[in-house]
Amino acid sequence: MLVWTKPGKAIVWLVFAVVFGLLVLAPFVVVTAAAFAGSWNGVLPADPTADHLRQALSGDELASLSVSLQTAFLGGLLAVVFGSWGALSSADTRFKRLADAMHHLPIAVPSVVVGLGLLVAFSREPLLLNGTKWIVVIAHLVLMVAFSYGMVSAALQRTDPSYAEVAASLGASPARVLWRVRLPMLLPAISSAAGLSVALSMGEVGATIMVYPASWRTLPVSIFALTDRGQAFVAAAEAVVLLASTVVLVLILDRLRGRAAER
Repeated sequence: MLVWTKPGKAIVWLVFAVVFGLLVLAPFVVVTAAAFAGSWNGVLPADPTADHLRQALSGDELASLSVSLQTAFLGGLLAVVFGSWGALSSADTRFKRLADAMHHLPIAVPSVVVGLGLLVAFSREPLLLNGTKWIVVIAHLVLMVAFSYGMVSAALQRTDPSYAEVAASLGASPARVLWRVRLPMLLPAISSAAGLSVALSMGEVGATIMVYPASWRTLPVSIFALTDRGQAFVAAAEAVVLLASTVVLVLILDRLRGRAAER
């Protein structure tokens, strides 16, 4: 039997802190430092400047941030609607395993494959979406729906079905049971799914870079393009903007989720 002593716990926590710092925190520190660096020829950055950040918040770069926010809300929230609908409609049915597999299929393959499939599917009539913002929104919807479906499905398994059964036995219609009983009980999971979907959508690049038109370029695609052109400092500044925007969005959605739960 393994017995943890205080020195042993201290060593484990020290190793964890070092690994976490090197693998998780260090990249954020380096990107933030690069965003404010005028040059970086030595071990540490030099000539601190805010010019890169100002460039990241102006012109086409600011437009890319707006596009990312709109895409995240449209694609992420639509993913919540479709994922919740799929979880509710397939619960306690013989098609549950098939529904699980179908909803999780998009994240079981590389996102570039999803993007290529959408590009081929929507580049001809009757659904000609190639060159519009909607193909980007659909790409994000397809990729994020698995997370929404999974979270709502897990919440359904933990929900006591007797409440809905009692409401139905008292004469409530299926629509009323869904609206007044089941959805309020699932609201925390749906709100969490919305936050996760929006956050993941803000950083999605694999499928987006396959389908985006020039007029609808998201911030991650802009970061990729700047890095490809060797403008690493401006790309780092845009990455800081992306990170800050995502954190603010998640905090706002979490605040809204808390208020919904209090009600």
